[in-house]
Amino acid sequence: MLANANITVDSVYRSDWGRIVATLIRHFGDFEVAEEAAQEAFAIAVDQWRLDGVPDFPRAWIIQTAKHKAIDRLRRQTRFEEKLNDYVASGLIETVAEPNYDTDEIPDDRLRLIFTCCHPALALDAQVALTLRTLGGLQTDEIARAFLVPPTTMAQRLVRAKRKIRDAGIPYKVPETKEMPERLDAVLTAIYLIFNEGYAPTYGEPIVRADLCSEAIRLGRLLRSLIAPQTPSEVTGLLALMLLHDSRRAARLDDAGDIVVLEDQDRTKWNQTYISEALPYVDEALRGEPGQFSLEAAISAEHCRAARAEETNWRRIIQLYNVLETLTGSPIVSLNRAVAVAMADGPQVALALIDKLGNELDQYHLFHAARADLFRRMGSTDEAARSYEKALELVTNESERKFLERRLAEVEKKKS
Repeated sequence: MLANANITVDSVYRSDWGRIVATLIRHFGDFEVAEEAAQEAFAIAVDQWRLDGVPDFPRAWIIQTAKHKAIDRLRRQTRFEEKLNDYVASGLIETVAEPNYDTDEIPDDRLRLIFTCCHPALALDAQVALTLRTLGGLQTDEIARAFLVPPTTMAQRLVRAKRKIRDAGIPYKVPETKEMPERLDAVLTAIYLIFNEGYAPTYGEPIVRADLCSEAIRLGRLLRSLIAPQTPSEVTGLLALMLLHDSRRAARLDDAGDIVVLEDQDRTKWNQTYISEALPYVDEALRGEPGQFSLEAAISAEHCRAARAEETNWRRIIQLYNVLETLTGSPIVSLNRAVAVAMADGPQVALALIDKLGNELDQYHLFHAARADLFRRMGSTDEAARSYEKALELVTNESERKFLERRLAEVEKKKS
């Protein structure tokens, strides 16, 4: 019973954190109250479920327990009634019928939550970070990694963003169609970063968190249907990108649970249903004004169109990266472009490109892993070993760590 309780608590946290917090925010109109109550409910669940067993509807149990804790906290405040009245007047709380938490008949508070977090009154980076924290359940250091900033800096941004929403009375709702364009970039970025944390988790053993990937894809579909028929190309491009990346999930690990790099993957394991759905979306997105997500989807599509790794159209991929690099100015895009150049023109040409990025990406483990791989392919085992060692100092995902350790052992063996 003890193990089952722990597993269930962890599973509910991973799969339903965003849904639970979104529901609590709708009820109480305060991000901090909602998050603290949810955290407290999960802590209680760990102890109580060990003794009493896991309830039939764990998510409903967490929501109801968190609601009671939030109400208790508000009652302890001297201005409880006044505060509730203020929340109702602000528009943060909606007067709606109580949903049935024991079924899936729960209003889609998560989409409301994304648009609330991505209100233009907040700075763009704060919008995205707050969405990742409240909807995706990501920890502060995980979000900090996505922004390449220290965790303390990110913690301050999150606190300021929550207080601004509370103090400004920003409403908890999906905006009117005319208001969507000014929020769309942040919404798309938030959804993609939720997906990306699922696709390549910052911490822990798994190389994939399928729950986050599925949630991001679900939100992408929902957003696309919400703003049809004049769907912006980037909405379609993002959905295509996530589907194409997720289509390769079953091939990313071997039977021993070790990472398999793209060029070595068994492409018969790729999800052809996702690929067939995504490829027309890519074509549709490129007919508009393609942005970052559409271009990245087009790059991923080139991999999925190749039946074998050696048939990959690397020249086309480099062309797409050229456009993407100009559009974004991102050093990570430049790093990925250099990897593509290595496949087309050889590792020495790519190494010169990668070394120019050292000042910006020195604390990014994949920068050093990419350099190590180029040195390995060139036969420079000493340089490869040093770069693998640096990557290992920075990596935090255990599956990636094991992969890098295997690569380091291979080059060390060649040295001896």
